[in-house]
Amino acid sequence: MYAAVEITWATTGTTVQWKERSAYAPGAQLFLAALALVVGGACLASTRTLASFGRVAVATALILALPVFVVGMNGLPIYFVTLATLSGIESATGLAQVLLNTVAAALLLLVVVSYRRRLRGACPRCGQPHAGGSDGPLAHPPASRATKRTMVAAYLLMCGLLPWAGTKTIWTLGGNALDVTGDDWRRLSRGASGPARATASAGIDVTVLAALIGVFLLLGLLYRWGQRFPRWTLLLAGRRVPRLLPLIPAWLTGLPLTMYGVLLTVMAPLTAVGVLPKVKPSLPFTSSSGITWFVEFGGLAFGGLGIGLVVAARSYAARTRPVCSVAAATKRPERYACRRAR
Repeated sequence: MYAAVEITWATTGTTVQWKERSAYAPGAQLFLAALALVVGGACLASTRTLASFGRVAVATALILALPVFVVGMNGLPIYFVTLATLSGIESATGLAQVLLNTVAAALLLLVVVSYRRRLRGACPRCGQPHAGGSDGPLAHPPASRATKRTMVAAYLLMCGLLPWAGTKTIWTLGGNALDVTGDDWRRLSRGASGPARATASAGIDVTVLAALIGVFLLLGLLYRWGQRFPRWTLLLAGRRVPRLLPLIPAWLTGLPLTMYGVLLTVMAPLTAVGVLPKVKPSLPFTSSSGITWFVEFGGLAFGGLGIGLVVAARSYAARTRPVCSVAAATKRPERYACRRAR
């Protein structure tokens, strides 16, 4: 499907935006289509018994293709914010391309994990060596919180949101910061969507509200209530949280945010020292230094939240990973509990 869509867009000359005022070249779309076909064949071959050369070829195709699709989902958080705030979609084909890359990356990651387990002689579903098939019932570990080291790392990374969120809150409340006045910021926000104006009238920028949703997701990945629905969820209270319910948005949001945040964090100091050209100020900014500082604040915020989500999701995935009941029954309980704790 991915290859068919890319070939159709390339042959019909459809404009597919990959960033503001930039579109995919037809050659790039044909390359992505060819890559999708190659990696699709590698996925099929990963379930078969292969010779040494075949195993290397399949592993190489999977490892090289995965970063391409991950980079292609870079605009996912931006589209999420525009959809959540009803601000309108700048490019429908651009959104479709991001979603295609997101689905491709997610499915390919699952194939990589299962193939790695097969090469180790383990069950492709649970990752443990055991007799019998991989379609039996699963044993889920008890709810647990993240380790202290993971908690400290996640909270420190969340602190990266403070300069960015604080600056935006000052503007929304009518204050001045980074050579931007509250009046200019409010004039700029008048063309925003209804939900964005509503939150701004309460002194909350809508993008800060979206970041708080990300923080809520991150906290759920760290604590037990992210594995068992808490009492305030009423009818769901006490039930086990489906494992992929927090993991999918965490991975899909954390990885693009990490790439975007790291890019901004590196760009700002390079611009400040003159390696990159200074950005010409445009309203509401009145100075290049103000833009540079805000870019750095944005990099710390997006990168911090993105890396924090990735770290917390990795811990959550390890703590909640189920195993086939056959494997759980054959393992000694203390070893099973020790592995889950790690």
